[in-house]
Amino acid sequence: MTKKTENQLLVIFGASGDLTARKLVPALFNLYLARQLPENFIVLGASRSDMTDNEFRSRVVLESRYLKPRLEDLKDNYIKGFSDKFFYEDLGSDYNTHYGRLQKRIDDLNNKYHLDGNVIYYLSTPPTLYEPIAKRLAEVGLNQQENGWKRLIVEKPFGYDLESGMQLNRGLQQYFSEGQIFRIDHYLGKETVQNLLVTRFANSIFEPLWNRNYINHVEITNAESVGVEKRGGYYDKSGALRDMFQNHLLQIVSLIVMEPPIGDAPEDIRNEKVKALKSLRIMRTDKELHDNTIRGQYVASEVSGEKVKGYREEDGVDSSSTTETYAAIKFFADNWRWKDVPFYVRTAKRMPTKVTEVVIHFKSPHHHIFQNSGVNNKDNKLIIRIQPDEGVLIKFGVKVPGQGFKVERANLDFYYSSLAKTRVMEAYERLLLDCMQGDATLYARADEVEAAWEFVDPILKYWESGKDVRMYGYAAGVWGPENADELIDGIGYWRNPSSNLADDPGYCVIC
Repeated sequence: MTKKTENQLLVIFGASGDLTARKLVPALFNLYLARQLPENFIVLGASRSDMTDNEFRSRVVLESRYLKPRLEDLKDNYIKGFSDKFFYEDLGSDYNTHYGRLQKRIDDLNNKYHLDGNVIYYLSTPPTLYEPIAKRLAEVGLNQQENGWKRLIVEKPFGYDLESGMQLNRGLQQYFSEGQIFRIDHYLGKETVQNLLVTRFANSIFEPLWNRNYINHVEITNAESVGVEKRGGYYDKSGALRDMFQNHLLQIVSLIVMEPPIGDAPEDIRNEKVKALKSLRIMRTDKELHDNTIRGQYVASEVSGEKVKGYREEDGVDSSSTTETYAAIKFFADNWRWKDVPFYVRTAKRMPTKVTEVVIHFKSPHHHIFQNSGVNNKDNKLIIRIQPDEGVLIKFGVKVPGQGFKVERANLDFYYSSLAKTRVMEAYERLLLDCMQGDATLYARADEVEAAWEFVDPILKYWESGKDVRMYGYAAGVWGPENADELIDGIGYWRNPSSNLADDPGYCVIC
């Protein structure tokens, strides 16, 4: 059943920034084309740039390079119908100022366009401004819900460590209730991430096997082929663990580890995710942290005939930086379902390809009757590809035709691209629509964020000041440091995927 989207105003703080033009407006445009915006819907951009309404419309819609290819085939009145929804308010030289003028503009738009007092505030600003903006909104009553609801969307990072994450949560909760706060993690907007829940809980062939009795280990890879690009200054203060692992990848881990929720209501699902994150065994001793974590940094190399800078030569990066661009972590979840099942998660820049996938490695049969079949070390796998080539792949054994019982691995696969008549929503599109409808399922709750930081904090502290901490170099364009495979006990190596989901010939008979 399609949910109703109520009339509303979207106020974007930081509207002159890159995220608005690159992600938010194209997402809204897709919702407009799909007729999923409410009948009365207005966007008010707010930032420190001096612009008129028309200049803002030109910048983010009419002359936007991110929308240009989409606008070419549309009629002028249809494009105008979208651009006319955009307005702009100049906040002056500082976000931390009195919002009297902003309040009056919001009231005027609300009355003129019959928006029923419903407002989303999207903070596309540095996190240091989250609390000041929330405070200034509250000062003039723009957080009050007597006349329509008010919601606040904030972007990651949600803090720099556990202490700052908790401070940020408490700061926002002074002015907005937890139910009003939506912490956006675009990874959870991806269909294939959400499909983890459906794969598990809607299929009787998987859920009975989803435990320590049948699963040997779980492997998650997030690889990017690019370096830090223009984000050197930010990245050097963050690193791979904060930038990807603490948020995106631990969110994926929570969906794998969680118990079945009692229903599909947002709080039912979020309650189980929090429990999953709290079950992760926190590593506290130097020995645990030394044995179960690897960090690395890419160095200059030649990729496809082109010279590539090392991380320390990138713009904005300290020439003696010890910030990691590669992080690999081995850990366990302390509960009945996952006891003694290792999780291996890695994230890195300057890998051979861009790819994110989850691999569930199943245990071998307890009794091998095909001893010389070639089946050894070819475990059954369930591979859930998040990007690119989104889909699901099962690897299972089949008999090679001929005498004897030689076993080869075959692929059973599903691709989202094969759903020809189904349009897969972009992540921001899905998440914006969810917030418009008040559905917080795919947004992080305060206790979720804090549970993730509790797990990550000791690793960060060890890497910063522990004994015997090493930073391993790896040539740009390879699969990380040479010793990365040592993390995987008794198995020997990571699955290094290609950009294609089915990256091996396997064996199958098709006629």
